[in-house]
Amino acid sequence: MRDHDEPRASLAARSMTDTADLAAPVRVIIADDHPLVVYALDSMLANYPNMQVVARGRSVHELFEVAAQHAFDLVLMDLYMALPGELDGPEAIRAFRAGFPQKAVVVLTMESEASVLRKIIEMEVDAVLSKRDRIDLIPVAITSAMAREQYVGPVVRDLLTEAARGERREEVHRILTRREFEVIMHYATGLGVTEIAGLLGRSVKTISAQKCAAMKKLALSNDIELYRLAVECGVTQGEQT
Repeated sequence: MRDHDEPRASLAARSMTDTADLAAPVRVIIADDHPLVVYALDSMLANYPNMQVVARGRSVHELFEVAAQHAFDLVLMDLYMALPGELDGPEAIRAFRAGFPQKAVVVLTMESEASVLRKIIEMEVDAVLSKRDRIDLIPVAITSAMAREQYVGPVVRDLLTEAARGERREEVHRILTRREFEVIMHYATGLGVTEIAGLLGRSVKTISAQKCAAMKKLALSNDIELYRLAVECGVTQGEQT
């Protein structure tokens, strides 16, 4: 009997430990060089019993110091907060992840450059939010991060979507002549070949030829693909370039 009871006891003890871990609050380090931001984040997280701020840092150096001194689960960090001579931006994130590989990283930033935001996301941080996002999305990001589900805030998503549209439009501009681009964009907004011909002062035959040439250059086989391209380029009814 004893040989059977001991594994059961161990299993019960492990189950109690797992339950306790699930009930324990997420231990958060806040790292930002703006005191008001730290205060706002601290005050906001205090309203969530399942989250506990265990330390704060106002530079990359302080972040590493407090991370070494405190038990924590997640860091909520600004992207740029370095003092002269310190690592900053993506380099600071890379160094932090190397030093604390099992800890979740949530980045809060004013950065609006799409290439930088993409770089951060590709580093597989657990969440990226803009400081222009609603503050009540931060607990959502923290919860997602702890579940190892990457979260990208709506402002960051919009910035990336708009940048992708601009890049796609520039690509199409490079491939097509100006007149071919005009025809394709007008056609994608719902105008017919005859209407476009009247609008641009060209013959129907010319417009039709330019549409066919443009679709061939873009490897588009039908109008559905053309409309999809228009969406990718951010073209809407009444907006032509």
